[in-house]
This record gives sequence, structure tokens and C-alpha cells, in this order.
Amino acid sequence: MQIRLAARPVGYPKTSDFSIEESPIPEPGEGELLLKTQYLSVDPYMRGRINDRKSYAPNVEIGEVMIGRSVSKVIASNHSDFQPGDIVWADHGWQAYGISSAQGLRKIDPSLGPISTALGILGMPGLTAYFGLLEVGKPKARETVVVSAAAGAVGSLVGQIAKIKGCRAIGIAGSDEKVNYAIDGLGFDGAFNYKTTADYRTELQSLCPNGIDVYFDNVGGTITDAVFSLMNMWGRISVCGQISQYNLIEPEMGPRMMAGFIGKRLQMQGFLVGDFADQHAEGLQQMSVWLKEGQLNYREDIVEGLENAPQAFIGMLRGDNIGKRLVKCEG
Repeated sequence: MQIRLAARPVGYPKTSDFSIEESPIPEPGEGELLLKTQYLSVDPYMRGRINDRKSYAPNVEIGEVMIGRSVSKVIASNHSDFQPGDIVWADHGWQAYGISSAQGLRKIDPSLGPISTALGILGMPGLTAYFGLLEVGKPKARETVVVSAAAGAVGSLVGQIAKIKGCRAIGIAGSDEKVNYAIDGLGFDGAFNYKTTADYRTELQSLCPNGIDVYFDNVGGTITDAVFSLMNMWGRISVCGQISQYNLIEPEMGPRMMAGFIGKRLQMQGFLVGDFADQHAEGLQQMSVWLKEGQLNYREDIVEGLENAPQAFIGMLRGDNIGKRLVKCEG
């Protein structure tokens, strides 16, 4: 089974923007491996890759297999570094089986945690939270860190890492359940539901009486505008995502609070997790230690069946998930 891009989405993607096709299981050639998908990741960055606008990476063309990272099992190998039965991190898209040249593959060590965590807390989301906060946001003990999409795969970890580093962590999320999870399940010092809050700035002032030192931005838009107005001198803004903007047909005007950057000497930096590729091993090791020590909690939101990947992806964009959304492809 393969899931291909059938049409360019207008606004939020629809299931009809994808097609499900059956094809023969391929045979690996010299130096290649046959992989069988176990878990598939669905992530916000994928939305930009199915537009026809230029992005930081190649777009998916109409008729191509949808992109996606996976945890996969080696079924057959003509490569000396991999044996049948090995579990690997791969990037061969939304398909049950894929051929790999082994370039970019990473063996997964099950002793670090369940193999599914290689797509979450011990994978790209975990590394994004780790480096986006620590290397870009540079929090200091006793500072206030605010993170949007606080119950998502990345945001939920950002708040916990902030707490490990001695900071005060405040979350912004899209439901009362997510707010309760951030506070009671993850140890955030406070959080609010932006969907039921009329005045973001007033709510943030209440939760951040000493202002905001670090903002980890996953959403953009009016939430981010409200945060900007409360940033402290020499504050840092780590721009990870802008999910509130991804499905708009007409972009919102903004940002609207940039004048304050001058007097407060604010720093705002966008980043990609690949910017820190030479430090990934270090980051994974530290995240694994914190996980084993019980300093990090995580939740996986699992959808069963590769055929349901489009619905899982669309739901993730609408904020249906708490924690890392995965598609389980193999029992």
C-alpha cells in the first residue's frame, strides 16, 4: 500500500487530496534494503511540503508518495551494515514497504525506549525541543519560558526541559484537557486555553507577572503578537513553527508588535533541527537519560492503519492530538 498526493490542498487538506494505491512489494538491488513500516510520523512541517510554493526542502509532486519519517523493520538486506530484523529510523514516506540505499538510515536501540519513541521524544520532536530551547532560546534558571502548542509533540517537551533547567514554564494550548495535561501531567507552572480566552495578553500577564524571557513559538498569529508585547529586556524568541498560518488561503497581516524589539533588544531566530545535526547524538543521549530518570513524560496519540494516515495528518493539523501523533502500520 502506498499513499500518494492526489491534489494540492486549498486551506485545510482533505482526504480526497490523497490517493491509496496497491503495488507489488519491491525487491532490493545491490547495496539496498527492503524496509517494512512499523510506525509512521505525521508532523506539521508536511503541510508546507504539499504546497506549490517554494520551501526549504523539495515539495511533494502530484502523484508522488507522501513524505514521512518512519520506524521500519529490515526485511531483506543487500547491505553489509544492516541485517534482516534490524529496526531503523527511515524516511521513505507513506508506504507499507520501501527500498533504501541505507543513506540516512539510523539503527534504533530498543534499550533507549520503545521503538516508537524514535519518532517522538527520542527523535525529531525531542531534538527540536532540546536544541530549539537550549541552543536558540538559551534559558537561564528562574527565567519564565512560554511555549505555544504546549500539549503537542514538541511543546510538551519544551516545557519539561525548561523545568529541568530551573525555569518557570507557561503553556498555551487549545483545550481544557490539554491545559490540564500540561499542568498536571507535565509539571507546567500554568497554562491557558486560547480557544476560550478572550484576551490573550491579559491572561499572559496574570500567568507571567515578571514578564516573559523566552518564547518558544509553534503557532504564530495573534497568540504570538500577545507574547511579543510582554517580552522582557534581552528576551529570546525561538521560532519553531507557525501552524496557525499553514492552512490559510490568504495570509494574516503581521507581525504587528515589532517596534518593541528595538528598545527591548529582543532576539528572534528561526531554526531547523538539522542545523544541529552534528550534536544529535548528544541530544538523544541526554533526552534518554532524562526519560529514564523520570524527568520527562510523554504521550503518544496512535492511529491504527496506514490507510488512515491522511485522516491522522488532517486531525493533527486541527489540533486533535495530545502528544505525538503516530500511525501504527504493523502489529
